[in-house]
Amino acid sequence: MKPILVYDGDCGFCLEWIARWRIATGDRVDYAPYQEVAARFPDIPRERFAQAVQLHEPGGRWSSGAEAVFRALSYARGRGWLPWLYRHLPGFAPVSELAYRFVAGHRPALLRVTRLVWGAHVVPPGERLTTWIAIRLLALVYLVAFVSAWLQMPGLAGSHGILPAADYLRALHERYGSLALWAAPTLGWISASDGFLHALCGAGALLSVLLAVGAAPIVCLALLWLLYLSISILGQDFFWFQWDSLLLEAGLLALFLAPWRWRSNPRSDPPPRQAGLWLSRWLLSRLSMSSAAVKLLSGDPTWHAGTALQYHFETQPLPPWTAWYVHHLPAGVLRAATFGTIAIEGLAPQLLFAPRRIRFLGAGLIAALQILILVTGNYGFFNWLTLALCILCLDDGVWPKRWRPRAPEPGTSPSNGRRGAWTRWTVLALAFLCYLLSLVPFLHTMRQPTKWLGPVNQASSLVSPFRSFNQYGLFAVMTTRRLEIVVEGSDDGAHWLPYEFRYKPGDPMREPPFVAPHQPRLDWQMWFAALSDFRQQPWFLLFCKDLLEGSHPVAALLAADPFPRAPPKYLRALAYEYHFTDPVGRKRTGAWWRREVAGLYCPILTLENGQLVAVGGVPR
Repeated sequence: MKPILVYDGDCGFCLEWIARWRIATGDRVDYAPYQEVAARFPDIPRERFAQAVQLHEPGGRWSSGAEAVFRALSYARGRGWLPWLYRHLPGFAPVSELAYRFVAGHRPALLRVTRLVWGAHVVPPGERLTTWIAIRLLALVYLVAFVSAWLQMPGLAGSHGILPAADYLRALHERYGSLALWAAPTLGWISASDGFLHALCGAGALLSVLLAVGAAPIVCLALLWLLYLSISILGQDFFWFQWDSLLLEAGLLALFLAPWRWRSNPRSDPPPRQAGLWLSRWLLSRLSMSSAAVKLLSGDPTWHAGTALQYHFETQPLPPWTAWYVHHLPAGVLRAATFGTIAIEGLAPQLLFAPRRIRFLGAGLIAALQILILVTGNYGFFNWLTLALCILCLDDGVWPKRWRPRAPEPGTSPSNGRRGAWTRWTVLALAFLCYLLSLVPFLHTMRQPTKWLGPVNQASSLVSPFRSFNQYGLFAVMTTRRLEIVVEGSDDGAHWLPYEFRYKPGDPMREPPFVAPHQPRLDWQMWFAALSDFRQQPWFLLFCKDLLEGSHPVAALLAADPFPRAPPKYLRALAYEYHFTDPVGRKRTGAWWRREVAGLYCPILTLENGQLVAVGGVPR
């Protein structure tokens, strides 16, 4: 005989939750309304059935109320701890029974609450289709990331690039010896030639397409993670952005979600592992909470005063044309948007582990903020990747019914053999390890101690070269002044021609373009360079040296080379202060920007015996 849970068949609240429990316990527990089966148990008064659920187990044991619920659910996979808490945790049993009596006495009202919070899907509709869609979006993000890197890698890290990967690995080996492989875990140790860099990016693009069509998802995800880690390390200063780290972490966690099969199809895939869904939602929660925390903990006056967005749209790294319009919104609107941004980033993540519709609300708020950022800024693939994480907070009930895979029948359950149990516990152990490793950078962001984590701190440091458990938090301090570096060349030191970049502000008449999800990494680095002294940006001097040497891969990163036949003799970098034009000025001149010279960014440079030297002087 199997256990049987007897409930009130006339209670709508009971019917909703019994249907949910049927899915959880599968065929290991029978359920029946007392109106049909009370006669089988003459020793139990009918009033007792009407007051609370009753569980009859093999051997003749009866339990009722909260204890019956916990004992019935203990037959569900992974919930055997519930009766233990009821029996052994002081105070748990009386509090549980008190809560049960409250629920039993307010079932009509709680039925309305249940339908409000869970909607039409108190019975979980599953996440097979949802996960399938999210992994397809992750594949597209990988594709964009690899193709974008492929277009730029020769000029950034090729043999004639700004930071040659081969030189970087050689320096690491000289410093660390055999430990260099752990300090920089990249396939570039096999080869750092231009051809191999192309091969890494091309293989990543191909595997992204294979993942998108559902071919061998676990194999594709593992190789994509390894390939992107490899090019991120080889790209050095140009691949340190938070979304590069976010892609590596999201890609690693996707291994917990993807099915172990050669061809993925949402109608036949097994349900995604709940540990993978939980870790992905935890990643989204950390990402958003960290962004709120760094703004509040930095002490930046613009965030605290609500004026940050009055500067942001003008001073962000690569503003598109929409930023010009948003920048001119009334100050009150921008102030409200500033506080709204902090509120969404700080509060919405708290909803991601709540019941269904509340979780949807949290994910929807984060997604709405990401869409607003997407249409007013150029942040590479960051927004699209975050939206993929938001999708993992949904379930199959949100999609059109004709798209959904067939839901499991009530009373059915997956196989629970030894091999399945071994795999399940292995996955849970690995997921818990990932959670612990992610706690260390998260607590650092929150400025909380991590000493209590003991050896987890050392483990976090040990795996940090793999860039898969990271700190997050964007725009901790708002930039209130926009300086742009304009690089110019000259053959005689008197007549100067500018190098025009593809996407960053230069010519004030040029419309600020949309470029995301592609990320022009040199343009981005120029924004960071303008925030500090050139001596703190060693790559910038190497960039200038490449221009003076006439490096074609580096020149290809720019919109145009003003010296196509031979490189210039001299190079200078002027710092300009840029501001959006006002509506009157834009209408009169057609210009998007107005600018004025702020001074030399670095001394005038030239080559002597192949070495970069400063010749001094002032702009002429």
